[in-house]
Amino acid sequence: MAVCYKKLWKMLIDKDMIKKDLRLQTGLSTSTMSKLSKDENVSMDIIEKICTVLNCDVGDIMEFVTDKKEEQ
Repeated sequence: MAVCYKKLWKMLIDKDMIKKDLRLQTGLSTSTMSKLSKDENVSMDIIEKICTVLNCDVGDIMEFVTDKKEEQ
């Protein structure tokens, strides 16, 4: 299973925010933001910070999807 953060990016659009706003409000590094943009794994501490700033639950910003490698 792979992680997908499409819901996070949609939520930022809905809240009229850009990635830089999220980075500054959460204190995340640019490398962590890069991982999120590439749908790579980040720690639950990071997810918790994002959820706190956006006032949402984990399922509101991420989901698990079938990895293309697993389908083959």
